[in-house]
Amino acid sequence: MYRIITVCTGNICRSPMAAYLIRRAAAEAGLDGVVVESAGISDEEQGNPVDPRARTVLLREGIDPSEHSARPFEAAQLADADLVLALDVDHERALKRMAADGRQAGKVRLLREFDPAAAHREHEDLGIYDPWYGDAGDFEATYAMIRDAVPGVIEHAAQQSGSRSGTA
Repeated sequence: MYRIITVCTGNICRSPMAAYLIRRAAAEAGLDGVVVESAGISDEEQGNPVDPRARTVLLREGIDPSEHSARPFEAAQLADADLVLALDVDHERALKRMAADGRQAGKVRLLREFDPAAAHREHEDLGIYDPWYGDAGDFEATYAMIRDAVPGVIEHAAQQSGSRSGTA
């Protein structure tokens, strides 16, 4: 098993969108044993479904997010995860503070680090802003940034897990 956890603020917009897109891409790539979850730094949205604007984008892409229920990230998850993808720089900082040691902190990366088109940007500019405060256009922009990073995440997971279908 190769465990990926995507993390944003409340786990109702960015991190579930990322988890659903990564999960679908892993299946399409024939990766076996890749598990993708999502969580939020905050517990204020705990139990809530995906934001309706994110739901609209996901449904358009053929993904039904109706099973999603927001949950907070717990520090203990760092021990079990192989890759923790922060959606913004403040999430990355919070996750690294939760880490018990350097090994756990090393599992935390920004999602957009995996987008080759964003590779030239400063690290602080790789975050995906919170679309919750915006409109449908902000959710479309968020979707595009996530979508563009997914192939790099899948390639990384394939290299790290060695779990492509048909391989040992």
